[in-house]
Amino acid sequence: MKFSAVLIASLATASYGFAPSMQGKPVSLLFMADTAARPVTTPATNIDKSLAGIDKDPDTFDPTEGEKPALIRNNNDEVWVQQRARPRRNRKSPAMRAMVRENIVTPANFIYPLFIHDEDFNTEIPSMPGCERHSLQSMLKEVGEAFDEGVKTFVLFPKVPDELKTNLGVEAYNPEGIVPRAVRMIKEAYPDSIVCTDVALDPYSDQGHDGVVEDGVILNDVTINQLCKQAVCQARAGADVVAPSDMMDGRVKAIRDALDSEGFTNVSILSYTAKYASAYYGPFRDALDSHPGFGDKKTYQQDPANGRESLIEAALDSAEGADMLMVKPGMPYLDVIRRLKDYSPLPIAAYHVSGEYAMIKAACEKGWLNEKDVVLETLTCFKRAGADIILTYYAKQAAKWLNEDGLY
Repeated sequence: MKFSAVLIASLATASYGFAPSMQGKPVSLLFMADTAARPVTTPATNIDKSLAGIDKDPDTFDPTEGEKPALIRNNNDEVWVQQRARPRRNRKSPAMRAMVRENIVTPANFIYPLFIHDEDFNTEIPSMPGCERHSLQSMLKEVGEAFDEGVKTFVLFPKVPDELKTNLGVEAYNPEGIVPRAVRMIKEAYPDSIVCTDVALDPYSDQGHDGVVEDGVILNDVTINQLCKQAVCQARAGADVVAPSDMMDGRVKAIRDALDSEGFTNVSILSYTAKYASAYYGPFRDALDSHPGFGDKKTYQQDPANGRESLIEAALDSAEGADMLMVKPGMPYLDVIRRLKDYSPLPIAAYHVSGEYAMIKAACEKGWLNEKDVVLETLTCFKRAGADIILTYYAKQAAKWLNEDGLY
């Protein structure tokens, strides 16, 4: 019999259990943050495993009796399922589960997205509880706190004043704009950090789109011209990684050539390879005030119905010089993460986007979910699906939890 058949047969007869419920809530033994490590009071109970005499009614069905009993008795007269392969043996203790764990999330896997604006105060983002538009001084403080928890990589997203927005997005490559200044501040204070920058025109566009607009059409090649200027400007400020999120055709090659021609051969490109025209971006657009001025972004972002199409984008981005490939959103697109992981030798990033973050926050505020448990499980799912890198607004908090629990 083939191994796969043996495995399926074993799984079909194996017992799958759950840890004792805590306050009426079952806790899965498969979850990486072992609840067994928490103090749980379990009543001392010795079970007579023969189960003899437990039923008063003599007509009660006994699985160990009959011509074809479901269970038999072992040498100690205890009820016994003749099952050699018992996957639960590898789950029997926190130490055992840690030893055989397939995927481990660490703070080094995180990229921390930060919203910034040119004000001397912070502004809360109602649709993203816990997130703010930071002043540059507050941004630096936030970077320092996350850095101390082991998060070393950051990506910046600016809220640009309306008076600086134009169709051509020229503010995107202003060397004294908010992003170049922020990059310089972080690299000066934390030279060992990795600073990523978003390459796209939507924060700078009076049209609210990722590219230059003409008669309702987003112009591909004209937009790329502007993106090259933006990427070089960011590299000159000290960006370690530029991340084109615009989804224009051919922009990775053009940006790679522009960077190389200016001597920035060591600046990496993290390409938004499979960025979908998703409904999960709403809170992010609230944060940057960058909702589309008309229509939607379906002529350049991918159709959520398509999975194989991501392989076309991955092939192009890889050939054009991308160093890392990203899937956005994350949780609804775990299958796409796995497709890219199986297809490409490049590192794969997943973006745990604002809508996913907001849903978790809302459910936790209602008391419907345990925030720590569900966040760490979510991040582990990204890793299991194939993500090497995770962009998440929970980066600092998740790193704190991981450090407190000693989970890596």
